[in-house]
Amino acid sequence: MAFSTLNESKLHNSLKILYQELYEGQTEVEQDGHIYDIVTKNGNIIEIQTKNLAKLLPKILDTIEKGHNVKLVHPVPLTTRIELKDDDGKIISKRKSPKKGSIYSIFRELTGIYPLLTNPHFSLEVVEIEMTEERIRTDQPVQSKNGRRRFRRNWQKTGKRLDTIINTRRFSKPADYLSLLPPLPQSFSAADLKKAISDQKDLPTRAASNAHLILWVLSHAGLIEQTETRGRSKYYKVVSIQR
Repeated sequence: MAFSTLNESKLHNSLKILYQELYEGQTEVEQDGHIYDIVTKNGNIIEIQTKNLAKLLPKILDTIEKGHNVKLVHPVPLTTRIELKDDDGKIISKRKSPKKGSIYSIFRELTGIYPLLTNPHFSLEVVEIEMTEERIRTDQPVQSKNGRRRFRRNWQKTGKRLDTIINTRRFSKPADYLSLLPPLPQSFSAADLKKAISDQKDLPTRAASNAHLILWVLSHAGLIEQTETRGRSKYYKVVSIQR
C-alpha cells in the first residue's frame, strides 16, 4: 500500500525500510482504524517519527489499549550537512552546519509524550545519525514553510537524507531514561544538572541548555520528584521505581 509515502522525507523512508527488514514486517498497514508504518511478524507496531512526537500520543495510547506493543523510532542528528541545489538539481554548495545535536536533544520532543515513558507496552528507540538537509535556491527571498523564519531567505528546505547511523539507544523502562542523568548529588537542582552535563566534554556546548527540559520531563513522568526549594531553585531526587 502507498497511503502516505509521498509525504515522507527520505530520512523517514530510509528508517522505515531499515526497520521493516530488521523486524521482517509489513509497511503502511491499515489496522484498528490506524495506518502503521510497520507491523512486525509478531504483531507489534513500529512508528517512525522524525519530529513532533506529540502528534502520535493519541494513536499510540489507543494502539496500546487495543493490546499491541509499540516501538517509536526517532532520529537525532548529531551532525548535519547542508546541500544547496539550483532548480536543475545541480549542487551549488555543501557545508557542515555549526549546530550539533546530542542524546539530550530528545527531551524537547519528550515533553509531548511523557505519559508513555513508564508504560510497559511502549519503547523508544533513538537513532543517532549524520544527515544531510537538502535545500533549493529560490529566485526571491521566501519565508519557511512553517513560518518560523525571522527573516526571509533565498532558499527553501526540500528534505532530509540519512547519511550514517552512528548509534542506537533503546528506552523501555524508567531506568533507561534515568541513565541519561550524569552523576549528581542526592538532591540536585537545574544548575547542578546543567554543570554536570557541561562537564561532559564529548557533548556539544548547547547540550546543557536542555537541563530544565530534562527535569520537566522526568518529573512529569514521575521519575524524579521535588524535595525542596532553596531561594529560587527547586531541588529534586530520583524516585525509586520497580520495573
